[in-house]
This record gives sequence, C-alpha cells and structure tokens, in this order.
Amino acid sequence: MQPSSLADAWPTIRDVIERGQRSSLYCALASVGADGMPTVTPIGTVFPRADQTAFFFDRYTSTLAANLAHSDRVCLMAVDSGKGFWFRSLLAGRFRQPPGVRLYGTVGPLRPATQAELQQIEARVKGSRWLKGTRMLWSSFTHVRDIRFTAFRPVAYPVMMDGLWEKQA
Repeated sequence: MQPSSLADAWPTIRDVIERGQRSSLYCALASVGADGMPTVTPIGTVFPRADQTAFFFDRYTSTLAANLAHSDRVCLMAVDSGKGFWFRSLLAGRFRQPPGVRLYGTVGPLRPATQAELQQIEARVKGSRWLKGTRMLWSSFTHVRDIRFTAFRPVAYPVMMDGLWEKQA
C-alpha cells in the first residue's frame, strides 16, 4: 500500500530520485513520439524541488525533444542501483528504504536556466570537473525543462517492503 497522495510521499520520492542518480548516475525518462514509438532517455541532471516538480538540463536529448513536441507526457523512473544497498537489503531480507519509484507528469518548454539552477549542476559535477570527459559532457549547460508530476507508483517488491512507503512518507 502506498501513501494516499503525491504530496504525502514527496519527501520519500525526492530521496529515491537522489539515491538513484548517485548510484546509477541518471534517471530514465520515457516519452512517446508521433509514430507511437516509446523512447527511454537517460537524464543525469534531474533536480527535484520541494513542490512535486523537478527540472533537468536539456542538452543531448534530440529524440526526447521531438517526442515532447508531440506529447508533453512522460514517466520518470529512478532506482537505487547501488550494490551496497542491494546487498544489505538481500542480506536482511528487507528494504530499509524504497528501492525505486515511477513518476508521471508533464514537461514544460525549453527555457534558459536560472543562476540557482546553474549552481546546482556545478555542485553536482564539482568533484570530477578536472576530468576531460566531465568538461566535455557537463559544461555549457544553458537550458532546462520543468517537470510537473501528477502521480507516482513505487517500484515494489512486496515481500521485502511491506508498509515501507507509509513509514517513509
């Protein structure tokens, strides 16, 4: 059983998104094109806000951008894929934190990033900005898209997480 509302579960959902990006370096964002073909895009720059919204830097997403021109509806999935998290959970036979979440919502138009948003991406890549690949991939971010979430569904393994969402929310 999950919390009754997105707002009630939001603190837990934000934690799952943040742990998912730390462990796998991205969230999966699914969209559908005009031809009906679904596409999943890895997005490593999702930043959840306190109000059931998020933003992401839109730099390398040509197929996603084309799909969003057709339909602004998306599904974002974040999963904590950390080996330590899974080992501890399997050893105990129980998840102490939710392993993942799916979020449903709509994506807004491309807009210039604010200074505060640019500071968030700078903080995320700070530890590796001396690497050539980081400078190549994670610099020159200028534009973002907002996501407004309307519903969610936990990634569920009921045998190992009964009641977990209620405890976290």
